[in-house]
Amino acid sequence: MRRKIKEQDGRLAIDAVLAADASQLATAVRYLLEELGTRAEGNTVEVRVPPFGAVQCVEGPRHTRGTPPNVIEMSPETWFALAVGQISWDAAVASGSIHASGTRAEIKDHLPLV
Repeated sequence: MRRKIKEQDGRLAIDAVLAADASQLATAVRYLLEELGTRAEGNTVEVRVPPFGAVQCVEGPRHTRGTPPNVIEMSPETWFALAVGQISWDAAVASGSIHASGTRAEIKDHLPLV
């Protein structure tokens, strides 16, 4: 996966959000989506974090048209918390913060990213 956000800029954005500077949330979310796409390359699962971005990841069967069969969607705040280890996948699912559909719509083995 080709990165759009430089690693240094992504790390600075993560640090800013961790220090309660929400103005960097969009950059941090996008960088963490890119990181997931890099670490879990593939096209089986689409992770959506509206309005900031989406990434296809995880090896396996590839879809070619329309909505992917395995979709995970969540808020930017939930994605950030998952990616940096502030909340577990199971806790986020139990709280209803993650909407997942499809038999392979799970990425907990790839988290946290930081």
